[in-house]
Amino acid sequence: MFVAHDDPRVELASIAAALRAYVEWQREAGTMGFPRKAWERPVGEASEEEPMPQDPQPSQAPPPPAVQAPLAPPPVELPVVPVPVVSDVDRRVRLPEMVKEVAACRKCALCKERKRPAFARGAPEARLMFVGEAPGADDDQQGRPFVGLAGQQLDRMITAMGISATTDVYICNVIKCRPPGNRRPEPQEVAACAPYLHEQIALVRPRVIVALGNVATSAVLETDQTVDQLRGAWRLYRGQTLVMPTYHPSKLLREGPEQAETRKKVWEDIRMVMKELDLRLPKRPDPKPEGGT
Repeated sequence: MFVAHDDPRVELASIAAALRAYVEWQREAGTMGFPRKAWERPVGEASEEEPMPQDPQPSQAPPPPAVQAPLAPPPVELPVVPVPVVSDVDRRVRLPEMVKEVAACRKCALCKERKRPAFARGAPEARLMFVGEAPGADDDQQGRPFVGLAGQQLDRMITAMGISATTDVYICNVIKCRPPGNRRPEPQEVAACAPYLHEQIALVRPRVIVALGNVATSAVLETDQTVDQLRGAWRLYRGQTLVMPTYHPSKLLREGPEQAETRKKVWEDIRMVMKELDLRLPKRPDPKPEGGT
């Protein structure tokens, strides 16, 4: 907070310090941006701190006219598309309808080689939602996301949180059909499938979304920043839902010198999710006493 001072230089320094502190606080809070307003004073209106000048004496030369600085153009504020609010009845009706729509979808070329779209698994009423990239070979065969090795790793993560992958979370991908050879989805494929994801989020209404990998982080947060840049701090989905970006479970399966550090970072992110959802680590069973049965 700044305090008015007789010396305008001191007051300006106080204002600058307050503004700097506010910007740093917003940055630490994970704010992606905030609107700005152009403040201006109507011509001829004086402030309380600046009294109107007295009329000059006849013997004095009139002061030179003040040069008014050009006003900055008003900031451009991008519209935010609100997430629709739906009822529980809509969720129970609409999600099965979406499964049929995705099965018949022909919006991109991925429909030509898929066997079965992988729409989602888990509980539609869950507080926690995991969003991945795209189906793999096993997902394509079974028509369910995260059922291969990466899915087994994700299930182990969920179990370590003390919750169930069947009843406590909702799991889906940005892309519903498998890209050939498990390649990275193309931008046009993400654009074609993203509306399904956004409607899933609107229907499930999770309290927390965990975005797994760069494709999911980019699609959920609508950003070109990477997981490395965004993980470790809370973000917001369209200004409403908490999002925790972290690495995809498949990255945890890759052997190498970085694997231990990656696992550590993922667990740090998951612990933040657990704290937000008031989840506690499951207790380990007490060891049996010696000689017990």
